[in-house]
Amino acid sequence: MNDSSVNQQQSAEKPPEKRESLLLNLAFNIAIPTLVLTKLSGDDYLGIKLAIIVALSFPIIYGARDFFARGKVNFFSALGVVSVTLTGGISLMELDAIYIAVKEASIPALFGMATLISLKTSQPLIHTFLLNDSIIDTDKINSALQANNRQTDFDRLLINASWILAGSFLLSAVLNYFLAVYLLTADPGTLAFNEQLGKMTALSFPVIAVPAMLVMIGDMFYLFKGITRITGLPLEQIIKQK
Repeated sequence: MNDSSVNQQQSAEKPPEKRESLLLNLAFNIAIPTLVLTKLSGDDYLGIKLAIIVALSFPIIYGARDFFARGKVNFFSALGVVSVTLTGGISLMELDAIYIAVKEASIPALFGMATLISLKTSQPLIHTFLLNDSIIDTDKINSALQANNRQTDFDRLLINASWILAGSFLLSAVLNYFLAVYLLTADPGTLAFNEQLGKMTALSFPVIAVPAMLVMIGDMFYLFKGITRITGLPLEQIIKQK
């Protein structure tokens, strides 16, 4: 058996990567922390500080589980763990809620700035977010661009798509900040503050994630439509078939 056959056999025997469960994600990152903060923060249950620790431990547990299940670091899960840890630290130290608002806004804002700055590098972040090699047949796209002499048009398309992507992060940053400012009005270290923190956690998905996700999906359609127009390739040939 030659080396090519061995490689093909090993590739065929390799189990497919586990898909992330959306329900499990929502349960550990939103539903359970919300219930703990809003229902178990009273002195009859966990108490204010222990409720914060328990509630925020669930996203950390989920991030650790994701790491061991996949065998590699999921950047977004790791970022979520960092964000949750910062929120917990600010809450336990009973700092003013404005620090949580700034933290909530700063992470997506940094992503937006990084997306635009990366345009000056050889690896723009648009490739990581929307033109991932595991989904898009980049080799076929590059070949078509060279054959049609449309590399300049493609670079312009990437710039436009990157600005739209940065706009989705900016939208998330603004919504994050104002949601935190609007909801976190109680004094830190109180039962009311924990309940407000739980409510903010519950609203983060419909109020923040959904609008930003819709903008990103629109950007993806804009990018794919542009690629098919520039390369002349149908969408079926751009997307890798499993």
